[in-house]
Amino acid sequence: MLSEEGLRMYFAGVDIGSTMTKVVIMDEEVLASIIGPTGAEHRRLAYRVMEEALERAKLSFDEVSYIVATGYGRINVPFADKQITEITCHAKGVSSLFPTVRVAIDIGGQDAKGIKISDGRVIDFVMNDKCAAGTGRFLEVIAETLGLKLEELGETSMKSKSKVNISSTCTVFAEQEVVSRIADGADIEDIVAGIHDSIASRVYRMAERLKIERDVVITGGVAKNIGVVKAMEDYLGFPVLVPEEPLLTGARGAASLGKELTLKALERGESIERGTRRLEEATFFK
Repeated sequence: MLSEEGLRMYFAGVDIGSTMTKVVIMDEEVLASIIGPTGAEHRRLAYRVMEEALERAKLSFDEVSYIVATGYGRINVPFADKQITEITCHAKGVSSLFPTVRVAIDIGGQDAKGIKISDGRVIDFVMNDKCAAGTGRFLEVIAETLGLKLEELGETSMKSKSKVNISSTCTVFAEQEVVSRIADGADIEDIVAGIHDSIASRVYRMAERLKIERDVVITGGVAKNIGVVKAMEDYLGFPVLVPEEPLLTGARGAASLGKELTLKALERGESIERGTRRLEEATFFK
């Protein structure tokens, strides 16, 4: 995409989630993407993730025409031109990858959300952000209890012959229930499969309020867990779509929306409204 002066234009999306910060830089296609940790300190220093993405794209900060921030920590990002909700950005991002998608289920570190989509636009959404059950944090706690690495949970659950029923939906009580099942002599793989089933059941009940239609895409860090994806497919009754990198859909959507806003302004002959961008640390914790 070229500006009125004939210069190539670039767009960036910054998704600051509860556990990971993601940046995507694109023109007609994605040029660079970065995933870094979030936390009080990392969120404040999210500009460093942006700097790394610029380095990978071989661009200077001033060459980026428009920057959209989204996610949990989107407010007051000093290097963004606009803030857009993660619901809107996820819908745009998954639709750019899977044009036939009707429902997106995003399972992140601290919340889970379902989004009903039509032509890349949000029709309705539901969210669980009040409890860690059914999220990545829930899996982290269980993995630690079982003495496993988080990335080992998926493959471990696929070895299950008879999953253990985990009835507790609270993270604390579920952890206690897991300890009890271990004491009873249950196999680790059956316990993990039971945990994945518990998460899938909770998320499915939430998303079911949207009147689920195919195609369904699962995003977020938990989408990397093959056991949770399989459990979700069992509840849905059909296969789901998973992006190659399920953590980047929000940032990709943010960059795409920035490009869309810029194009519309150019078509109307209007100037592009930008914020006063400063590639420096966020100050919303001071």
